[in-house]
Amino acid sequence: MLYLVGLGLGDAKDITVKGLEAVRRCRRVYLEAYTSVLTVGKEALEEFYGKELILADRETVEQEADSILKEADVCDVAFLVVGDPFGATTHSDLVLRAVKLGIPYEVIHNASIMNAVGCCGLQLYNFGETVSVVFWTDTWKPESFFDKIKKNRQNGMHTLCLLDIKVKEQSLENLMKGRKIYEPPRYMSVNQAAEQLLAIIQNRRLQGEEPEITENTICVGLARVGAPDQKIASGTLYQMSTVELGSPLHSLIVTGTMHPLELEMLKLFSVDSSSFENNAFQRTT
Repeated sequence: MLYLVGLGLGDAKDITVKGLEAVRRCRRVYLEAYTSVLTVGKEALEEFYGKELILADRETVEQEADSILKEADVCDVAFLVVGDPFGATTHSDLVLRAVKLGIPYEVIHNASIMNAVGCCGLQLYNFGETVSVVFWTDTWKPESFFDKIKKNRQNGMHTLCLLDIKVKEQSLENLMKGRKIYEPPRYMSVNQAAEQLLAIIQNRRLQGEEPEITENTICVGLARVGAPDQKIASGTLYQMSTVELGSPLHSLIVTGTMHPLELEMLKLFSVDSSSFENNAFQRTT
């Protein structure tokens, strides 16, 4: 049996009882280590689970999935995912491979950022398509995620922006030379995401467009959701470029049309209460 086990968002104790029981009976236990991170390290998980964990990076999961599934038809193997197992499409591929090999599987769900964002007071059924905001480089500055946010906002929907994570990435030079040298891990902050959105707004204005999202659009910055030091800040997009939320992981929400109750909840986390007093840029139902 292959078990795909969600670990939740905080620390070692966020695993479900069902998930922990599955982990403890498995011969091999893999920890997926590139789509998200917990607030504790591999050693803390091993101590709590009573099992040695095998780190599975992007290369292992995407190119060597057969090694994870090896002998899973005759023994139990667990694949641990921070959040929920299906928070990333990569894990669907693992299930499809298992089915093709005739290996039964079980999914043990847990909380993920996709539902835990409700902690800020915005209602989950008012969210549109989730987008990923990637790190820009000097030569690559995509804006496609902005258009998706714009479309959501035109439909009155909020947008959850998942911010880029760079783990075990190679520089272009090392990649071209085949050198297995990796860059230090990088995690996009709410500040960086907001700065990129502000830059796109300026670009659109230079092209003669008045964007759907402006510097005054109400946004929410979230950090370390589910952890004891979770932080939430609400305010304008411009304020999100300067707010201090501390260590990763961060997420950003661009609001759409807000119910008065959602607005009242967001005020609990306001960077500056005056941000909510200017009705010119608030959309409420």
